[in-house]
Amino acid sequence: MKVLIKGGTLVDDAGEYRQDLLIDGELISRLAPDISPSEADSVIDARGLLVMPGGIDVHTHFNIDVGIARSCDDFFTGTRAAACGGTTTIIDHMGFGPAGCNLHHQLGVYHDYAQNSAVIDYSFHGVIQHIDDAILEELASMVHDEGISSFKFYLTYQYHLQDRDTLRLLQRLKEVGALATVHPENDAVVNFNRRRFIAEGKGAPIWHALSRPAACEAEAIGRTLNLAHLAGDAPLYIVHLSNGLGLDYIRLAQAQNQPVWAETCPQYLLLDINRYLEPDGLKYILSPPLRPRTEQDKLWVGLVAGDIDTVATDHCTFPLAQRREMASDDFTRCPNGLPGVENRMALLFSEGVATGRISRSRFVALTSANPARLFGLWPQKGNLNPGSDADLVLFDPECTRVIHHADLHDSVDYSPWEGFTCHGYPVMTLSRGNIIYQHGRFTGQAGRGRFLHRKPFTCQRSVQI
Repeated sequence: MKVLIKGGTLVDDAGEYRQDLLIDGELISRLAPDISPSEADSVIDARGLLVMPGGIDVHTHFNIDVGIARSCDDFFTGTRAAACGGTTTIIDHMGFGPAGCNLHHQLGVYHDYAQNSAVIDYSFHGVIQHIDDAILEELASMVHDEGISSFKFYLTYQYHLQDRDTLRLLQRLKEVGALATVHPENDAVVNFNRRRFIAEGKGAPIWHALSRPAACEAEAIGRTLNLAHLAGDAPLYIVHLSNGLGLDYIRLAQAQNQPVWAETCPQYLLLDINRYLEPDGLKYILSPPLRPRTEQDKLWVGLVAGDIDTVATDHCTFPLAQRREMASDDFTRCPNGLPGVENRMALLFSEGVATGRISRSRFVALTSANPARLFGLWPQKGNLNPGSDADLVLFDPECTRVIHHADLHDSVDYSPWEGFTCHGYPVMTLSRGNIIYQHGRFTGQAGRGRFLHRKPFTCQRSVQI
């Protein structure tokens, strides 16, 4: 089948073009100012719409077991929600497996989770639980045989790494052509504060935020940046950045051409610490926590300036009813995470593009092109070039829509974005040439999504992405 998208404005990370776009099968075939409808089997009228590369969310947690609970979005409901928000690819952070397991163990588990469920294309980040010679040796096979070219390690939680193991890991990831991604929080600070607050009877949600202050995150960012430099400038990606001090450390490293990239999320740009004071403040518990509004302003400055490279979601859903049952008077018992994979594109467009903070092309860079380049998917994904996958989102920049959870497609029982008004909204999503969402209706199929065998990491910080 050949599909013609006619009359729209094409937007990629380099600019805007008044051109038609022809799809042949699953690939973009041709761009031209005026393509005749006679060349296509069907025509999509895109007058008044923006035609952009489909979103790539490189930070989700579908079906994750966090020890005390399992997230309620699996690879069907999670990717369905993503598709309905204009996202056509996700890279999921795999959860921890049994103590002592090798890297391939969780990869096999997650292939089983996703292969008959995902409605859009997907990949996984490897997860590091411990470091020994066998794990370091196994990394090469994961990158080159399995197509897993990024790995996450944690500086807090059950399987956090100590500095010696972090250094060894960073050196080895650089050798095998992989990107290290880090959850940076100082574990000693977190646990000291949590124990102290609970002993003092301070179990309300606000104490979750106060137990993990911005300096706790920033310290871990600075420490990891120094270790990456000592590891021969190993490439490093900071996930879910939430504060300005951490951003200052990242800027300093970037100014010295250290290969470091940063991700933030809509919740850190748009929600603030006062949410924890609401009657259902438990619904906002995630780590790192929401910050004061002054930190939001600093992140927006970094986003506009190019210091922050991607916007992802950290989508991880636990029902509010479950949170209330588990943690009504003790924030430490609450599973961490927020929903958001369906709302990322609309929120960033509304609060970034519609307000004039960022251009439409910068929007594409943050949501699609930069993730594709950093995580081994370029040029197959993230652009409108002939020969690339026809993963597209059609945005109506004039559409105004209020977010209500009843209209969303995930499996959780609330939205942290309830009542937000979005100026600009996705009206159609195509995955490899097939329409999977249009005008509020999901039309995709479970199992249609394909696993993406990603290329080894090659980006350089000195090259603008």
